[in-house]
Amino acid sequence: MKTPHQKFILRTKRVRNKVKGTAERPRLSIYRGHRNIYAQIIDDDKGNTLAAVSTLMADIKGKLKTFDNIPAAKLVGEAIAKKAMEKGIKKVVFDRRGYLYHGRIKALAEAARQAGLEF
Repeated sequence: MKTPHQKFILRTKRVRNKVKGTAERPRLSIYRGHRNIYAQIIDDDKGNTLAAVSTLMADIKGKLKTFDNIPAAKLVGEAIAKKAMEKGIKKVVFDRRGYLYHGRIKALAEAARQAGLEF
């Protein structure tokens, strides 16, 4: 019998086998920790991180009291979309890792879409 962590690793691998970022359409990867949420835009062909945002950044940290809730995820989604637009990135591939498209992950994705990212 597999532990919950082993099941998460399998889900992550299953999603990553289907999702690949290119220079034209990089990958928007999400990491949801217990206390913070992180988002990166990655070009898998070159292995470069093009943009990164988290709740640990000073401009986001100053607007929130807690960093592990839906409003924090929305701010990170808006910020990553803004950074992507500044670098000329409009279309991305969404990598939810092994997480369900629910709660903070859904809030981040919808905020990024409303701010102009297409996926």
